[in-house]
Amino acid sequence: MKNFRPYTSTRRHSVLAEKSHLWKGSSEKSLTKKHISKAGRNNSGRITSRHRGGGHKKKYRIIDFKRTKFDTPATVVRIEYDPIRTAHIALIEYEDKDKSYILAAEKMKVGDKVQSGEKVDVRIGNCMPIKNIPVGTVIHNVEIKPGKGGQIARSAGSSVNLLAIDSGKAIIKLNSGEIKNVNENCFATVGTVSNLENKNIKIGSAGRKRWLGFRPKVRGVAMNPIDHPHGGGEGRTSGGRHPSTPWGKPTKGYKTRKNKKTDRSIVRSRRKK
Repeated sequence: MKNFRPYTSTRRHSVLAEKSHLWKGSSEKSLTKKHISKAGRNNSGRITSRHRGGGHKKKYRIIDFKRTKFDTPATVVRIEYDPIRTAHIALIEYEDKDKSYILAAEKMKVGDKVQSGEKVDVRIGNCMPIKNIPVGTVIHNVEIKPGKGGQIARSAGSSVNLLAIDSGKAIIKLNSGEIKNVNENCFATVGTVSNLENKNIKIGSAGRKRWLGFRPKVRGVAMNPIDHPHGGGEGRTSGGRHPSTPWGKPTKGYKTRKNKKTDRSIVRSRRKK
């Protein structure tokens, strides 16, 4: 982590991650495309995720979450910053000169060899079916359906523990404490996702938060009664009711999950019953 001399109030409170090991140049042009900001809107143009929008323009790096180029060794050319995600990414070059971006694992460095396939060494950055990974190994970029590409444990510092493999199912434990079943033929990558220090970052200023695409959040108690259930009252009040959304739904301890199709894959929920 990097601290600063407190010559302004912003610098006094800023704590940023060290980036000296990251690539200083531009991204690989063949693996980059235009990124259009949705600003929290859905396909109807309605805001479905509040407090988003604006910020600097970004380019999207095409990440290979499937790792389908089997049994072809690749070399890590460089580690890069990705403005779209919290994790760092690695540019790898295969022996046939093809290039692709993958999620960089912690302790991965330039010059390392990585590979994907049915039977490859259990080494950081290598990708293989879960059935070929020893129990107890820390993994990331885990598939939910075989061949669909990694969907679990992709953000900075995240990982999954492989607890057991039994009857064609692999039992994994997520960072949230939830224990899930996945098909043993699903692919996963060995190691933890890079940029562990991301959770310790302190932005320090409202302006930097706006650059990242976040808009201001107004407290409900600062609003009028027509705008929020916590609004209004003589003088400063603390809401006068249980915490709720602008639409009156409880915000703490209220279950909103409706995806019952995947309930059968959950061995133990992350929530206490």
